[in-house]
Amino acid sequence: NLSSQSLIPTDPSKDNNRALMTDPGHPPFRSWFRNSMFIGFSSAVLTVAMCALAAFAFSRLRFKGRRPGLLSLLLIQMFPNLLAVVALFLFMTRIKGLFPAIGLGSSWGLIFIYLGGALGVNTYLIKGFFDTIPFTLDEAAKIDGCTHFQIFYKIILPLAAPVLAVIGLLSFITTQAEFLVASVMLGEDNKTLAVGLSGYVRAGFDNRWGPFAAGSLIGAIPVVLLFLFLQRFIVSGLTSGAVKE
Repeated sequence: NLSSQSLIPTDPSKDNNRALMTDPGHPPFRSWFRNSMFIGFSSAVLTVAMCALAAFAFSRLRFKGRRPGLLSLLLIQMFPNLLAVVALFLFMTRIKGLFPAIGLGSSWGLIFIYLGGALGVNTYLIKGFFDTIPFTLDEAAKIDGCTHFQIFYKIILPLAAPVLAVIGLLSFITTQAEFLVASVMLGEDNKTLAVGLSGYVRAGFDNRWGPFAAGSLIGAIPVVLLFLFLQRFIVSGLTSGAVKE
């Protein structure tokens, strides 16, 4: 009962942590944690890569339908994945018969769903940051013989490190905390940490808040470490300039 608990534990112990890791009667916490880390890091890396490429095209290239395409992409992303969860479930069920590796119940299938949900808003944010980088850098690189892709990864990406770090961090945190879509799309063998730990506070585990809280604390450690790691890139990117006088 949470109402009978105190802010400072009166008898601290590692029993809940030990139960998560060693008790065979408990669910596979290690499997949940590994699956969450795989989905989170894969989604973060692929989101940054896809959104950066799309933002570079919308910011630096001029092509027919550029503005309507950007506005349409942003408009579609205003509707969350939750509204399409039934359609996504049916779609992933059909895909499973053709490509089981990315179908319903697979980690890669959930990653692709997360990528689609994060593409629009993140592309728009990165595109706004790319617009602040002077076009004179692109022109100077073209004079030196650089291609568009060389301009992208040698000039634009290093200067856009702050926004890329933020997008990667937010993408990782979002996938770690997401529950509903993951609970629908994944099977019993590859649950994420959020879906797995929810079983402790539902019927079947007698509302065991101790292991639930211990697992939540362990799951928060990678988020804190990732923030501390990316903080260096954010600060260095904000304090460095593109043009030196």
